Amino acid sequence: MRVHLGSDHAGLELKDHLLNWLVEHDYEVVDHGPFVYDALDDYPVFCLRAAEGVAGERAEGLDSLGVVIGGSGNGEQIAANKVAGVRSALVWSEETAVLAREHNDANVISVGGRMHTLEEMTRFVEVFLSTAFPGDERHVRRIGQLATYETEGELPPLPESALRGSADA
Repeated sequence: MRVHLGSDHAGLELKDHLLNWLVEHDYEVVDHGPFVYDALDDYPVFCLRAAEGVAGERAEGLDSLGVVIGGSGNGEQIAANKVAGVRSALVWSEETAVLAREHNDANVISVGGRMHTLEEMTRFVEVFLSTAFPGDERHVRRIGQLATYETEGELPPLPESALRGSADA
């Protein structure tokens, strides 16, 4: 499996650590930078490229995932989610890593390099990469609604329960 990495200066140490860990565990890694510490760098420069790498390869039917890293992971997740075809989740525990895959079929995760130890974040990435999307109908349906909105701008229809108003309250 190919894994695309992108970060900013706050995530550089973790990105470099993950690159080595991924190679040691037989993943093919594409490092989108940064490659040197620059306290003034901008995370979109690197995270958008990592997300585009994932989206492009998945559109070609290839099995690739991505990890974007910053201080908190928030901005990096936002950046990755701007790329069509990317579903990026902010991961802060093993459980959120599992749910990102099992419920959302996330293809990119974002982690905060200043929020956890290297060991914790490596474990979150390991769990994410090793968890499969089981394809449960309810999750497929929800992901389909998001994809339709992303490509066509069409809101999903309101459920019957939302059409009844507040009379039941």
